[in-house]
Amino acid sequence: MHVTHSEFIISNTDVSKCPNEPIPEYAFIGRSNVGKSSLINSLCDRKSLAKTSGRPGKTQLINHFKINKKWFLVDLPGYGYARTSKTNKKAFQKLITRYFEERRQLISAFVLVDIRHEPQPIDMAFMEYLGINSIPFSIVFTKSDKVKTGAIQKRVTTYLQSLLDGVWEEAPPHFVTSSLHKTGTDEILGYIEQLNQDFKEST
Repeated sequence: MHVTHSEFIISNTDVSKCPNEPIPEYAFIGRSNVGKSSLINSLCDRKSLAKTSGRPGKTQLINHFKINKKWFLVDLPGYGYARTSKTNKKAFQKLITRYFEERRQLISAFVLVDIRHEPQPIDMAFMEYLGINSIPFSIVFTKSDKVKTGAIQKRVTTYLQSLLDGVWEEAPPHFVTSSLHKTGTDEILGYIEQLNQDFKEST
């Protein structure tokens, strides 16, 4: 799949105000500073579709982008953002859980994790939440350009094994990406294209 058209549609903090079109939707989420906005821009081949910032936690809204006029890419607030009040943090978590529990258009989530780090409890807990609620998801390893090429697969294998040593019977799909080198984007878009086709055939 090639992204030939991408446009910002709406930002809001109310799930009921999200677009109501019956087209597939894919949500991108992760801890703050994981490189989510950079990945979205890389997927869409746009420099500033999603706003990037040196200040972690910039995304505090549900942001909908329509891609190729056929599906939505959703940029969700980062979970576990430390530099905000407890009140705001609870509001973000409520917004996120409402989104995942109420959006019928959602086909899959993409959970972003920094490949440089060991599995973080907050990431593992969030993936467990998705699993318990039967929400399909994939893992997207970001910032692979920060790791030596020979160590990438070892880190991925170790990370996935930590899932299998926990509550998972099998590891979810995964992708290794670098927004700097634009690697992994074709694989993610190809996966979305297949899911879109499956959706079309089932409706």
